[in-house]
Amino acid sequence: MKVYKPKNRLTAQEYIDGILQGSRVILSRAITLIESNLESDKILAKEIIQAILPHSGKSIRIGITGVPGVGKSTFIEAFGKYLTSLNYKVAILSIDPSSQRSKGSILGDKTRMEELIHNENAYIRPSASGDTLGGVANKTGESMLLCEASGYNIILVETVGVGQSETAVHGMTDFFLLLMLAGAGDELQGIKKGIMEMADMVVINKADGDNIKKSEMARLQYQNALHIFPQADSGWTPVVTKASSIKNTGIDTVWEHILKYKTLVETNGYFDENRNHQKIKWMYNNINEELKHLFYGAPHIKSKLSTLESEVITSKVSPVKAAQQIIDSFKKNI
Repeated sequence: MKVYKPKNRLTAQEYIDGILQGSRVILSRAITLIESNLESDKILAKEIIQAILPHSGKSIRIGITGVPGVGKSTFIEAFGKYLTSLNYKVAILSIDPSSQRSKGSILGDKTRMEELIHNENAYIRPSASGDTLGGVANKTGESMLLCEASGYNIILVETVGVGQSETAVHGMTDFFLLLMLAGAGDELQGIKKGIMEMADMVVINKADGDNIKKSEMARLQYQNALHIFPQADSGWTPVVTKASSIKNTGIDTVWEHILKYKTLVETNGYFDENRNHQKIKWMYNNINEELKHLFYGAPHIKSKLSTLESEVITSKVSPVKAAQQIIDSFKKNI
C-alpha cells in the first residue's frame, strides 16, 4: 500500500537543521508534523525526535494550572516577560484534552498574550490534544523536546482547566505550580485534594487592590492545608506565595522559589530520578497509544464492533461478554 506523503514536506535533515539553528518557523512546522496522524508524518517525526534527542533535556519544565478565571494567561505572560528579561528563552505549550471539540480554546490564550507573543525569546504554541490523556502526554512531550533542542531553556506547560489533564502535565514536568484566587468563598472549595498534593507551589494570584488582605488570609489557609500532606519524594516542602500579574508583583518571588527547588532536587538526585521515571512512563504511553490505534484500526474489528454494539444495546449480549468476543477476535488475527 502506498503511503501518502504531503507535497512540500521538508526532509528530516532540513527539519533537524532548522530546529537546531533556532528557526521558529521550522519548529512550528515540526510540531505540526508531530501532531499529524498521517503514517508518513509519523515515520518522519520519529526520525526527527531521535536525531534531536541529544540536544534536548537541558531545560526546566514547569507545569501551570488553576481554577477557571484565576488569570493563567495573564500570569504566564507576566512570568514569561520576567524570565525573558533575565535572558532566558521561554516556550509555552498549552494543553487541553477537550480542545478537539471546542476547537480554539487554547488558541485564545495565545491571542491574549499580546506582548509576549511578539517577544523574540518567547515561543507560544497550543499543544495537540490527541484522543486520550496518553496522547496528550506523548504529543506535548515530543513538543517539549523540539523546543529544548531549539534553544528554549524554560518550558511552561499550561493546562486549560482543572481536571484529569493535571495528572498528565504533572507527569511530564519538573515543577508543578497551582494558581488560586482569594475572596471566592471557601478557599479550599473547588480544588481536588489530588491536585493540591501534586503542587510544588501555590500562588495566590490577583493579590492587589482590595484583595491584598484576602490574599494573605488565603495564603495562610493554603499553607496550613499543605502541612497535612505527606512529605514529597523530592524532599521539597511546598510553598504558598502571592502575586499580581497586573501590578507585576511577586513574580520574582515565584522564580526564586523555583530556583531553590531546582537546586535542592539536583543536589539530592531527585531531578534525574524523576526525569528517568517520566521517560519510562512515556515509553509505556506510546505502547498503549500504538496498541489502541492498531486495535481500532483493524478492518475486522471495525466490522465486528458495529455488530456487537447493536447486540449490547438490545441486551442480546452483555458488555463484558462483547468485550471478550472482540478481544478474542483480535487475538486470532495477530
